Amino acid sequence: MSASASAHLDPRLLRAFLAVAQELHFTRAAARLYVAQQALSRDVRRLERELGAELFVRTTRQVTLTADGERLVPYARRALQAQDDLLAAFGQTRPLLVDLNSPGMATGRRILHRARELAPEHELMARYESGLTGAAGELVAGRLDASFGRFAGLDPALRAGLDHQPVRYEPMAILLPEGHPLADADRVPLAALAGETVYAGAGNPRTPEWTDLAHRLFDGRGIEIAAPAPLAVGDEEFQRIMAKTRTPVLAVVEFPAMPGAVLRPLTDPVPLSPVSLVWRKGLVHPAFDALRRAAALVAAEEGWLRRPAGGWIPAIDLDTMNVHN
Repeated sequence: MSASASAHLDPRLLRAFLAVAQELHFTRAAARLYVAQQALSRDVRRLERELGAELFVRTTRQVTLTADGERLVPYARRALQAQDDLLAAFGQTRPLLVDLNSPGMATGRRILHRARELAPEHELMARYESGLTGAAGELVAGRLDASFGRFAGLDPALRAGLDHQPVRYEPMAILLPEGHPLADADRVPLAALAGETVYAGAGNPRTPEWTDLAHRLFDGRGIEIAAPAPLAVGDEEFQRIMAKTRTPVLAVVEFPAMPGAVLRPLTDPVPLSPVSLVWRKGLVHPAFDALRRAAALVAAEEGWLRRPAGGWIPAIDLDTMNVHN
């Protein structure tokens, strides 16, 4: 192996290598790790680049270990065992802190519940930072471990310290006050909102990624974004402010029920909110693998990463979501 091999190998790369070494099949190894085959192949290629060695011989019919691959196997096992031993000694002292944005949002909550089932021996605690931008600074600082939201909407300086795993293309909806002319419709075409002013978190420093998504969706459709409202902390205050202003609210299809309002899915096209599991680079925690596995399992079971025909999503988000798929 090359003498220039990195002194800071990501343990994930070693886990990818060992899975392929044991299965001698990339598809089976990817299924075993609950990752996409492309992502697994990228990790193996990255490890080969960092070590300066070819680890597998790949043909259309089979995968075999090279001599360097055979030599790496015991080292990789010892390195990962040492990491597991270290985490066993120190990792149990604090829970994995997972931000769910707000108590009523379903995507992150469902993934967290599945992760708790996968790793009952570990503590995974929910936190609520109300927006990915609000959580991102806490992630980078190490005060949070993971969050959910629109990764492409973060400032590039924040993204540089974070990594993500696509989870869902969540259909968007509109929350309408009872009595609104569109409230009786089962679905609301975007064109029907022309001339409306819609609340999308403008002025909220915790959610600019959501306001940016609204700007991109409303551009050219004659829909205005409502001016900043008083920053409401907590569901009760948010409901009070929205009931007072009677302004339609841009939301997602699993947005929690709000008294005095009705939730209607948007159509023609169906706008999609791209959701990723987001964490700081280099995160090490004994429950983190369970959280990633849970995200992959729930997304696969629910078909969350299948985009509906004609679904709308900004190009910047599509590029970002496709990076890890």
